[in-house]
Amino acid sequence: MALLGDKNLTAVTEFILLGLTDDPVLRVILFIIILCIYLVTISGNLSTILLIRISPQLHHPMYFFLSHLALADIGYSSSVTPNMLVNFLMEINTISYLGCIIQLSSVSFFGTLECFLLAVMAYDRFVAICNPLIYSTKMSTQVCVQLLVGSYLSGLLSVSSCTFSFFSFVFCGPNIINHFFCDFTPLVELSCSDVRVPTTVASFSAGVAAMITVFVIAISYTYILITILKMRSAEGRQKAFSTCTSHLTAVTLFYGTVTFIYVMPNSNYSADQNKVVSVFYMVVIPMLNPLIYSLRNNEIKGALKKQLVKKRLS
Repeated sequence: MALLGDKNLTAVTEFILLGLTDDPVLRVILFIIILCIYLVTISGNLSTILLIRISPQLHHPMYFFLSHLALADIGYSSSVTPNMLVNFLMEINTISYLGCIIQLSSVSFFGTLECFLLAVMAYDRFVAICNPLIYSTKMSTQVCVQLLVGSYLSGLLSVSSCTFSFFSFVFCGPNIINHFFCDFTPLVELSCSDVRVPTTVASFSAGVAAMITVFVIAISYTYILITILKMRSAEGRQKAFSTCTSHLTAVTLFYGTVTFIYVMPNSNYSADQNKVVSVFYMVVIPMLNPLIYSLRNNEIKGALKKQLVKKRLS
């Protein structure tokens, strides 16, 4: 704690994270489970990135964006998981003031980036299915780079609003966060200053990002569904739908869990529920995404088989 000027207050220099549980046996079990999940997340997403880079048949816009989605998943999970694993082995789970803002900013950046990448991938599927004759023009290399840069810039804008809000807070005790990472809502509850402006800025930023991405995804899949239903060939409908199922599954998992936390009304058990759901969408989903795309995408499975055959023959 540090003194705040002439006021009879002390500034918080570190925070205590209550984590998921205080049961020592359960903490060890969770450490082993989450460590395994994290290792699968890193290896699975890195393998996806590497496979897309070395396989010529995967050098298409959809897989270009998928490689960056895998990178976002690595960053998203790494924002909280290593610190959570360390805290499972510590009696008192502390994080510094600087560490808290870094963690909050990382979660904000990679979370927003993931939202926009999912929206861009939905737009890519819309163009591929609804306008296949002009797909190469609509999704040229230049357009893909512009969409990607826009996604990263959106993540940086989200970080800016989060950073502004965090530094607008004054923490003078208590410093206990009822979560396993520095989430925005628990920090608002700990602030002893006026939080109306910073929370409005952060909420507006998050709301705009959510509205834009959900709108793009919803419109894209509405047109995709209409186009598929108009197809006369059952084989054509099945092929068109199969190219969307993995992405639609990833979208449903991500937005479903985020909606549960940030949209559903609070209850007496909301804190514990939010911790469990947060583990799912910040730790488990980044592991599931490469599995979803590899198991439900014939092109990725085909590229993987080719690389394995090459490795055996070499």
